[in-house]
Amino acid sequence: MFARRQGVQETDCDDVLQDVLLALARDIQKFEHDPQRGRFRGYLKTVTLHVVFKRFRQKGPAARPEEIDSSVQAASVDEAIDEQWESEWRTYHVRMAMEAIEAEFGEKDRAAFEHYAVAGRDAKSTAELLEMSVDQVYQAKSRISRRLAELIERQVADEG
Repeated sequence: MFARRQGVQETDCDDVLQDVLLALARDIQKFEHDPQRGRFRGYLKTVTLHVVFKRFRQKGPAARPEEIDSSVQAASVDEAIDEQWESEWRTYHVRMAMEAIEAEFGEKDRAAFEHYAVAGRDAKSTAELLEMSVDQVYQAKSRISRRLAELIERQVADEG
């Protein structure tokens, strides 16, 4: 999705993913995590931007590697691109946490959470729709929200 937002054609997105994975496989042994320089996700964003700009250059006029490097440097401080990257990162964490939620909570509790917390329906109509009490809807929302926060916090901590 990030590459698509950068203007990469849908048909080229799989190639971008493959090129990013190849670049990571090639360079990961040289990677040294330095918290002063940033997080791994910043490194991953830079690798991804390199691949995206290289792909654009391949389709357009030939560019020297230093031109690609300067394009990546300019893009890496672009607030709009940074916000897109962070948005994708947050979406990824929520998606991963929601997979755990599916395994940990019953269908009715998940449905109550979806209707009440996500879709914004009121608690009473959610309770009526799902044949639950309003208190059960509140409890499902509370338990799932708390667990989502725990899961996402752990994921972020695990990435360094």
